This record gives sequence, C-alpha cells and structure tokens, in this order.
Amino acid sequence: MEKSNQKVEIKKNTIVAVLFSSLLFLGLLVCVICDFAISNQFTWSRITTSSIVFAWLVFVPIIKWGKRGISKSLISFSIFTIPYLYVLSILVKEKSVFSIGVVMALIAISYMWCIFGIFKRLKTRKRKAIGITFLLAIPVSFMINIALFKMILEPIMDMWDVLLIAILLVLASIFFIWDKKGK
Repeated sequence: MEKSNQKVEIKKNTIVAVLFSSLLFLGLLVCVICDFAISNQFTWSRITTSSIVFAWLVFVPIIKWGKRGISKSLISFSIFTIPYLYVLSILVKEKSVFSIGVVMALIAISYMWCIFGIFKRLKTRKRKAIGITFLLAIPVSFMINIALFKMILEPIMDMWDVLLIAILLVLASIFFIWDKKGK
C-alpha cells in the first residue's frame, strides 16, 4: 500500500513538474516573440529568459521530488545563483548587480542551508525549528547590513532594523512558547 501511494505521488509530482516547465516555457516564448516583434532583435527578453531558466533550475527538483527535492533545489540554487547574477549584470550593464548580489547571495545561501539543517535536526520539533530560524535571522540581518555598509555606505542599523529585530524576537518567542506548550 505504501509503495502504491509513493508511485501515485511521484506520478502526480511529475505531471506538476511538466506543467510548471510548460508554463515557464510558454512565458519565455511569449517574451521572446513580443521582444522580437517590437524591436526586431532580442533586448529585454534576454533578462526574462535567463531568469526563467534560473527559476526552472531551482524549483523543478522540489516540485518533482517534494520534501526529498529540497536539498536538490538548495544545491541548484547554490550552484546557479552566482552565474545567474553574472549574466544578469552583463544584460543590464550594471556591475553592482554582480558585486553586491554575490555577497548578498552568499549570505542568503548560507542562511538557507542553516535553516535546512535546523529543520533536518529538529524533525519532530517544527515549532522550535521555526523559532530558531527567526532568531538566526537577526545576525543574518546584521551581516547583510555590515556588508552593505562596506560596499555602499548603507547605515549598519536604522529604525527599520530595530523594528525587524523586535518582530523577529516576538515571532521567535511565540514559536518557542508554542513548542513548550505542545510538548
């Protein structure tokens, strides 16, 4: 019975992945046709094309394999983000898309892998994992702010950062309390 359900799930996920891929391809095709019809060349559609390909590479594993695809999607995101940012920076003719984007991407990718590890370790304590994820977002926010300060002299901390930290602390507390009561 378990194997039968698993086969049905795989079949359903495969159909959804094919539909997702088809919709992305259709969107890509519409952009390319419109761009070429308007300007007799490929201009802005190169941006949408690269973005659609990137989205496909990242999301298809999780759509096709469900929970088992999360690590595959994270690997794909980790591998293809920097090349995507490089291509995007060339297409929009803006070097800062790559220089700033890579630093932000490395911080975000590290954070996402940490979240993945937290949920993997705390399989039966999802609420606690969410609480830890909210708490971990605080130092990640500081890392982003410090990096932006060094690159573009963005303030390390402003009113919005204080508000963000307060919200993250409240959310983390709610999930930790909810986890304790659920035990």
